[in-house]
Amino acid sequence: MSVKEIVEQTIAENKIAIFSKSWCPYCKRTKALFASEFPDEAPVILELDEREDGDAIQDYLEQKTGQRSVPNVFVNKTQVGGNDKTQAAFQNGELGRLVSQ
Repeated sequence: MSVKEIVEQTIAENKIAIFSKSWCPYCKRTKALFASEFPDEAPVILELDEREDGDAIQDYLEQKTGQRSVPNVFVNKTQVGGNDKTQAAFQNGELGRLVSQ
């Protein structure tokens, strides 16, 4: 499976997809937000630093979204963004609306 197929299939087949790095403090905050505020949801998390194709996935995400940094969060096939945008979307209610679709 190509990197593009991995990314597109992960986004298409999962309500919440988080492209992350295991050591990243911003990723940890984002994952903690979903765990505490949406405990009934099970995000699919791809830890790019633990995958041989992680750099290629990050390159493809940059081409797709214009965002190279992690986390890169998608909810119901909509890119939310990184930690700051995800936290802001939670605060203004947009994240909850996306999750409940």
